[in-house]
Amino acid sequence: MKRTHYQQEHDIFRDSFRQFCQQEVKPHQERWIEAGIVDREVWEKAGSQGFLAPFVEEEYGGLGLTDFRYSQIMIEELARAGASGFALSLHNDIIAPYLHSYGTAEQKARFLPGVVSGKTILAIAMTEPGTGSDLQAIKTTLDDRGDHYVLNGSKTFISNGILSDLVIVAGKAPEGITLVLVERGMEGFSRGRNLKKMGMKAQDTAELFFEDVKVPKQNVLGQPGMGFAYLMQKLAQERLVCAVGAVAASWFAFDETLRYVQERTAFGRPIGKFQNTRFKMAEMKTEITIGQTFVDSLAAKLMNGDITPDEACMAKYWTTDLLNRVVDEGVQLHGGYGFMDEYPICRAYQDARITRIFAGTNEIMKEVIGRAMGL
Repeated sequence: MKRTHYQQEHDIFRDSFRQFCQQEVKPHQERWIEAGIVDREVWEKAGSQGFLAPFVEEEYGGLGLTDFRYSQIMIEELARAGASGFALSLHNDIIAPYLHSYGTAEQKARFLPGVVSGKTILAIAMTEPGTGSDLQAIKTTLDDRGDHYVLNGSKTFISNGILSDLVIVAGKAPEGITLVLVERGMEGFSRGRNLKKMGMKAQDTAELFFEDVKVPKQNVLGQPGMGFAYLMQKLAQERLVCAVGAVAASWFAFDETLRYVQERTAFGRPIGKFQNTRFKMAEMKTEITIGQTFVDSLAAKLMNGDITPDEACMAKYWTTDLLNRVVDEGVQLHGGYGFMDEYPICRAYQDARITRIFAGTNEIMKEVIGRAMGL
């Protein structure tokens, strides 16, 4: 579809990042899938080219590009490459903004240069084994000991859990839910196994354990007791990021399927010539186009500062539901080949399923939308 969302400087940036994906991401994907983790080197290579947290100020090594469209481009191009393991957007658009928005001058000076260079890989630890989407029910504790907190508890399903050098951890302090910065190597901080998953197999996802971890007060992010409010303030962008990725992944699955139905023959002609196939492809293209238009409009709203939480929830739930419909249709139109792991549509199907769950389940999204209507 023709989009007026981008300008010439965005197109130049897209060409540069697309070349990076072709050279540094696509050639390694099979190995990363087998290993269950990407190389640290790809993070540093991305950092050296300005692709990590580009919104960060130049004084910390960033580019000062506060335009969200640059992030949107990178999400789209990684999807175009069929790459789900390199969690660049998690680092750039979901976690780094917490440090940028709520960090002290000392914290920014200490951590942001590494975040931008790729030497400090980020993770955020909210989910616990018994809480799921209920953030207020977390059991991880922060015991106030004067000049430091003592952190105890565990987290699960943490993306970048193995690679991460700095983890934002949500715990319950006497003041309420508080965010703290836990650094690699802190005594009592350990990582469990790299979890085996249905999809996104190249992305390391782990359990994290905290046993009497001494966290100095200078590692508190923002104000004690304000953690829940901070998480809520950043969720609109996180959910829009999910929607951007879902639409981009839908286009990838659609393009793979279109290519297949144009080439695959049955009963003496390409299967794309059958009416059922044409209708299915027409339906998918129409819905993805609708989703793209909605997401682009919300990206503009985000940059203007007037996106609402319920709009972000609408985008997250509808586009991820759409993605799951598209990959399912794609597998069906591929026939038996769609069930084969070496076909991109098979992996796209596996990767898509989690999108209806992470960043808040789609049922939670509908709850937020309903409450915004006063229901």
